[in-house]
Amino acid sequence: MHYYDKYVVTKRFEGKTVSGELNLPYGTECHTITENGSRVIICDKGVVCYVGSYVALNHFSQNDDGDGFERGRLTQSITKRLESKKNHQDRWNKVWNDPVCQKYKNRDFTNHWLWNYDFYNAPLTDLNYIAELVGAK
Repeated sequence: MHYYDKYVVTKRFEGKTVSGELNLPYGTECHTITENGSRVIICDKGVVCYVGSYVALNHFSQNDDGDGFERGRLTQSITKRLESKKNHQDRWNKVWNDPVCQKYKNRDFTNHWLWNYDFYNAPLTDLNYIAELVGAK
């Protein structure tokens, strides 16, 4: 079996997968493989999820460069900060108008903002910039 990208659990995952019920704690190391033409994240307990799925984006971070934990912390911090209701629109206006943020906007949705797959794999320099822009910790 040929492994591709390295991933790490950055937010505990507990749930049902095609491999059954899984409980993957923070720090669990995983890899990707191609199965039936699609990239999936696997661990020693079996297939977990597709790389671009909600579960993958919210519980795992790519870790080929060794920055997976920090990448996960930043993406979670940014999304949490943008969900905060106080001064909500001010933060979103900054995101909508910023050229760095624009490259991470999902183009399939023109009237509202969703982060694209690249956001969750972005270089730390971009994620730190976005975090500072929106006041994320």
